[in-house]
Amino acid sequence: MESAIERNEELPLATSAGNGTVSSRFVDRRLRISPNMERRPERYDDLADDVEAAVFSSLERHLPPTMAELPREAKFQYMSEVLSRYLPEGERTKIQKHKEYRHKIISLYKPLHRDLFTINPAAFFLPSFLKAMSDNTEESIRSIMSEPSPGIFTFPMLQPSFCQMLLEEVENIENSVRLRNIKIMKPNTMNKYGAVLDDFGFDAMLTKLMEDFICPISKVFYPEVGGTALDTHHGFVVEYGKDRDLDLGFHVDDSEVTLNVCLGKQFSGGELFFRGVRCEKHVNSDTLPEEIFDYNHVPGQAVLHRGRHRHGARATTAGHRINLLLWCRSSAFRELRKYQKDFASWCGECQREKMERQRQSIAATKMQTFLRTPTGSVI
Repeated sequence: MESAIERNEELPLATSAGNGTVSSRFVDRRLRISPNMERRPERYDDLADDVEAAVFSSLERHLPPTMAELPREAKFQYMSEVLSRYLPEGERTKIQKHKEYRHKIISLYKPLHRDLFTINPAAFFLPSFLKAMSDNTEESIRSIMSEPSPGIFTFPMLQPSFCQMLLEEVENIENSVRLRNIKIMKPNTMNKYGAVLDDFGFDAMLTKLMEDFICPISKVFYPEVGGTALDTHHGFVVEYGKDRDLDLGFHVDDSEVTLNVCLGKQFSGGELFFRGVRCEKHVNSDTLPEEIFDYNHVPGQAVLHRGRHRHGARATTAGHRINLLLWCRSSAFRELRKYQKDFASWCGECQREKMERQRQSIAATKMQTFLRTPTGSVI
């Protein structure tokens, strides 16, 4: 059965007529697979409610050419309909409640280190990382990267002083909510200990971290999973050790690209283990030997990987480990992914299935050629 994209369906949209009235016209519904980076998107802060305005600005670069000159409100309506197809009403209600919770927390919380809430590159990042990102070339980015396993990149990133300040801020967050008897939201569905940094006023800083420092890297290494169009994030810290989470089960992240940086403190164990990249269909498929990789955390060093790269964390056997995580997401990639069945560009199992189909096709062609060859001929 053809998908909506393959059928090139059309959608009626309201557009302003010359006399100021609203008329209806049909436009191409198909999103661009690659973003139009030459187009400067409009801002939607005054229109967006349930979804962050940055999502609409990013998605605008994927709009079909026929929509480029439509009024902002018409583009917003179209993109809202696109987003609603993977953001159910129940999820919208949940988002609204979370916004109210976040507003309450931010109004009460008194930061310990206010310098952490705006990006200060020289104070936050190691010189080697900062120079590579300032040069902003594929060569400079690759120069600081190690790729110990396909698709997994490690690199020195954060200043020790920044790590220490963020650790102190996390402790301040925990003390603050404890004194006010406020229930702190869990970082995600698997971790019980830690905090969602966006809930405490870090949203602007983490957005800039994603846009100015993670996006350039993701464009180089992860274009096939939305790395060229990251537009939202979920930023949080997790804690492991005695009286905290000990380990983390086998899972995939709700992200297209994940940044994971160890902040400290003193600890033993807690290694990450990776077991291959999988699409939703193959998430529980077997792991091949070449997909097995274990990683030991180093304070200040970052690990970058696809969100669909299956992984977990072994038990922290001693001490206290705290990590900063940034889940980076692409609304355009998630929309386009719904119309795909084959993810061989990044899913290990899809790649193997494709290679097997090709092998069988070649074998069948050889057999047909053999059967058509006259008796006694040499192939």
